Amino acid sequence: MTTARYSGDGRARGHFLSVLIILFLLVPLRPAWSGVEEKREIFVSSNGWHTGIIIAVRDVPDERIPEARDFGGARYLEFGWGDAAFYPAPDPGLGITLRAVVPGPAVIHVSPLNGEPDEVFRGGVEAISISLDRDGFIALVDYIHDSFERGGEKRVWPSARGLYPFSMFYPATGRFHLFNTCNTWTARALAAGGLDINAAGAQRAEDVMVQLRATKMN
Repeated sequence: MTTARYSGDGRARGHFLSVLIILFLLVPLRPAWSGVEEKREIFVSSNGWHTGIIIAVRDVPDERIPEARDFGGARYLEFGWGDAAFYPAPDPGLGITLRAVVPGPAVIHVSPLNGEPDEVFRGGVEAISISLDRDGFIALVDYIHDSFERGGEKRVWPSARGLYPFSMFYPATGRFHLFNTCNTWTARALAAGGLDINAAGAQRAEDVMVQLRATKMN
């Protein structure tokens, strides 16, 4: 569902945002970075076309990704980045697909998971677990934090409903184009976390996963 379609009903949008604000106020704060252990596990997901990064909600302090409080009760959150028109569209069509080739605005898709990723994803989706040290984990979360376009505010509200039940799209920083894709974004996040990942050669989902599988074998 695109932002334009969702914003067409002002009353529905107002009700939707009111519910989110209430949930935001009810969800308890998470610990500061001082509570992060030496090692943290993350997951990288791939459906063969698109990759995402999955992080346990309990590991992320509120001040780094305050939007996480929109998903009260979730155990994990999956973050993906993509073109603002193509990514949210259920049936993008040729016109939107061609426009995604040239630089354009981006969005972040946040999807809640209520179980372990290897239990939630069955058939068609691969999830690779990665262990990061404390500094690497903090750097990766900071990369995701900086990917939200908050316009100088402490947090940003969803711009559209997501692709799955309870998932949401948010405005994002950066410009999507043929050589800066969702998978390039994932690769850069992993490189920020200290992994030996070449983002320049990661336009496709499999480009990312091949490098991760090699990292796991070393």
